[in-house]
Amino acid sequence: MKTDTIAAIATAVGDSGIGIVRISGDEAIEIADRVYRSKNDKKRLVDVKSHTIHYGFIYDSDELVDEVMVAVMRAPNTYTKENIVEIDCHGGILVMDQILEVIIKNGCRIAEPGEFTKRAFLNGRIDLSKAEAVMDIIHSKNEFALRSSVKQLKGAVSDKVHSLREDILYEIAFIESALDDPEHISLEGYLEKLEVRATRIHGELKKLIDSADNGKMLKDGINTVIVGKPNVGKSSLLNLLVGEEKAIVTSVAGTTRDVLEESIRLNGVGLNIIDTAGIRNTEDEVEKIGVEKARKYAEDADLVIYVVDASCALDENDEEIMEMITDKKVIVLLNKSDLEQVVSEDRIIKKLTHVSVIKTSTKENTGIDEFENVIKRLFFGGEIAVNDQIYITNQRHKEALREAYESMEMVLHSLADQMPEDFYSIDLMSAYASLGRIIGEEVGEDLVNEIFSKFCMGK
Repeated sequence: MKTDTIAAIATAVGDSGIGIVRISGDEAIEIADRVYRSKNDKKRLVDVKSHTIHYGFIYDSDELVDEVMVAVMRAPNTYTKENIVEIDCHGGILVMDQILEVIIKNGCRIAEPGEFTKRAFLNGRIDLSKAEAVMDIIHSKNEFALRSSVKQLKGAVSDKVHSLREDILYEIAFIESALDDPEHISLEGYLEKLEVRATRIHGELKKLIDSADNGKMLKDGINTVIVGKPNVGKSSLLNLLVGEEKAIVTSVAGTTRDVLEESIRLNGVGLNIIDTAGIRNTEDEVEKIGVEKARKYAEDADLVIYVVDASCALDENDEEIMEMITDKKVIVLLNKSDLEQVVSEDRIIKKLTHVSVIKTSTKENTGIDEFENVIKRLFFGGEIAVNDQIYITNQRHKEALREAYESMEMVLHSLADQMPEDFYSIDLMSAYASLGRIIGEEVGEDLVNEIFSKFCMGK
């Protein structure tokens, strides 16, 4: 690990009113002191107490750079567990660059992407799962993703992983001790107890793995595709959900020939919506391409919204669409419900089992509230209880959990087959190591560097 003193701009570069330049390392306070002057030119930063803020100026030799507020924080009670100085200056590219440049001239180097958080991890202030939560917070796309990331930063995932590892380690230690000292530690009756404990751990791992799909959707949004025949109101629905005229709406069937993509929030849930070309048999070459795209997007979607014109009878195109989405999570919107309805809900339900059918009118803006509630029920059991539920939102965590789960499954198989005790110890140790990768106790330097390389410069 590099232990020199680093610096970087910690705020977005632009036309913001305030900017922050952050310094971390053993010499952070001394370096800041070389470029800082207090109002009366008597106060020195090296003499001030920790976690205090000081008004003054930054100078490049004898040239005034900016008027600033300087926060001084001494190790180990800081973000990186090193000495930290944060210079609050005026925002803007030029002034922040000049302050960073003068700090570099006086003994710092430019921080690598994510190096402040990387030092917090390497210095033991946070584990790897909490470090990754920092980036998730920065990139949260909706309130539930944010709440889930904050919960992970506070230790929801970390605490659960530590708890499972402690349980597994106890069993490993007991088996190893009994094998090393059979005269004093007996395994009689232990295997029945191990089966109960291994089954519980196995079940808890399964629950975490199962949360990953919902966790991914909380984090990235639900990939949603709108399908239906031409002129049934797909584009009108997109415009209604987005809140502005994104798609061209006309009475001419087949107006939409390519896909339109928009991201929205519905009661805090993110939807990545794709409006597709109307699906029908056509001889138009351009429209054919749009129809094929619609089929492909529907195949890959988390959710399909099938829009039906309730005022027109279903035909062979509807039959083809329903056949295409039979195995998907589908919400059927019987649109144009302000007109006389000729489409039977029963016919749709017979074709698409476990489907929700909602009467809507994009013209009169009806049925959307019910639509929002159905989405929550389909994906989150009716409500998103981030406060009570741990959601796995990181693919790396999911893979490690899956490996631990498979190892615990091997333990249960060995118990069922009455294998020798050392078999259990091997698979328990494998599960222990897999869980360790989530919190950073079983990872190599290359993986650590790869994770933090995705962070922004000043974090």
